[in-house]
Amino acid sequence: MAIILQALCARLGIATRRDLAQACRDAFPRWVSYPLWGLAELAICATDLAEVIGTAIGLNLLFGIPLELGVILTALDVFLILAMQRLGFRYIEAFIVAMLGVIAACFAVQIAMADPDWGQVIRGFAPTVEIVKNPDMLYLALGILGATVMPHNLYLHSGIVQTRAFGKSLPEKREAITLATMDSTIALMFALLINASILILAAATFHRTGQTNVAELDQVHSFLAPLLGSAFAPTLFAIALLCCGLNSTVTATLSGQIVMEGFLDIRLPPWMRRLFTRAIAIIPAAIVTIWYGSEGTAKLLILSQVILSLQLPFAIVPLVMFTADKRKMGALLAPRWVTVLAAAIAATVITLNVKLLWDFATSL
Repeated sequence: MAIILQALCARLGIATRRDLAQACRDAFPRWVSYPLWGLAELAICATDLAEVIGTAIGLNLLFGIPLELGVILTALDVFLILAMQRLGFRYIEAFIVAMLGVIAACFAVQIAMADPDWGQVIRGFAPTVEIVKNPDMLYLALGILGATVMPHNLYLHSGIVQTRAFGKSLPEKREAITLATMDSTIALMFALLINASILILAAATFHRTGQTNVAELDQVHSFLAPLLGSAFAPTLFAIALLCCGLNSTVTATLSGQIVMEGFLDIRLPPWMRRLFTRAIAIIPAAIVTIWYGSEGTAKLLILSQVILSLQLPFAIVPLVMFTADKRKMGALLAPRWVTVLAAAIAATVITLNVKLLWDFATSL
């Protein structure tokens, strides 16, 4: 899903020289574009919230910093983002790649220690209808969907492709679309390996030993050492968690700037934009960590990713509409089969979201 949608984002940005937020502002009246802007901001705040929690727990596991203090310390990453933005976008890309490399290396070492049954791993990735039948499984599945496709990344990618140097002729634009699609596909496949590693590690350690009630990140950290037979394993997990938080900091910041500037046609200083969204994320995160401790943060972490799934259709539907519009795209109109696939993706996400909301409503 993410590969097809990111490819459409690249096509939109290169063909029209407008990102998805700007295209929405151009195409829709204010009574439509403003709610879309609000929903996009909600998704960014949800991502920011997950990043705050993940970073705070990572700091706690690595350095023993209390969660309450760790949540406040995450506000300091605004200075990291500002420094990298001043250096240039290539430095931001290098930072993201470095963080992903560290995360991948940490999980690769842990999986090697766990020594999973690869036959069962492959069979375990086969889809099952139980995901739709079981409300708890659907809730977690949509959280994974939201955290993988990420609606705000669609706005981000349609803007980032315009930072690339490409010509104005049709062949040059086609080449730029091809290269951008390859670039995003490779990145998403790398992300798939990391996401799959988390699932494989959990199955090969906790499920295999009967520890099926592990639900909190601090539990994962404490159980890894005895199960894998290495005191180094929990440290690798904590480092990976901290890098995940720092990595999402960058994408949430850049997405926030593109969304606000695109929908509202205003430009705020990066520090003001960052502090505004960070304050929105920190307040509920601080309340939950102080009130509930790590258990509350874990629940909030999952909820934030489900919110991303619920917001996805409001980004996907306009994207499919714009890239299928010959008046906007001209000769770079999306191929019919891609449009059909993207529409099917939108229909699937909407159906699953409606099912989730129905399950929630009927359980009250």
